[in-house]
Amino acid sequence: MSNAADHRPNADSLPALMRSLGARAHQVRAATRAADHYLAQEADGEQDTGAWLLSSAVTMAEDLAADLDGLSRTLKERNAEAALQQRLVPLRARAHQLHAAAKAADRFLEQDSREDRDTGGWLVPMAQQLAQKLAHELDDTLAATRRPAAADKPAAVEPHDPALARRINAATAPLRGAA
Repeated sequence: MSNAADHRPNADSLPALMRSLGARAHQVRAATRAADHYLAQEADGEQDTGAWLLSSAVTMAEDLAADLDGLSRTLKERNAEAALQQRLVPLRARAHQLHAAAKAADRFLEQDSREDRDTGGWLVPMAQQLAQKLAHELDDTLAATRRPAAADKPAAVEPHDPALARRINAATAPLRGAA
């Protein structure tokens, strides 16, 4: 387990801690994406690289889930605001889902049966989607922790608001088949 669970968060360090967890979630997403790419290749060496990347993703996902659990325990012990504790509940669940999907994919890919390896190959993109969702949710949680708490204050757009960036990308994405 890394130092995130050992670190006692306060009002100043919480955004830095969430940023660190988000960065690690993006690393898991990148590892699962690369594993999916290499596992789809025909060459044995490429598939070995994909299997190694997936094993790395399993370890990173396990560490990330453990650190989110530790952060949740720390916040509960310190009687942190209930809203923050509630925001961690779905993040922890998603992190454990990601770890389980990556671990299952890794186990199936290690089997000799072609059917088992196909099942593992199907689970890798699922782990990738979970990693992407977790990374985005951590980004959104970080943005929420940096926003002003006053309800009567108009909400300013954060210069690096990930939710806004995703909405803009979705609204301006080119249509498939368009020339």
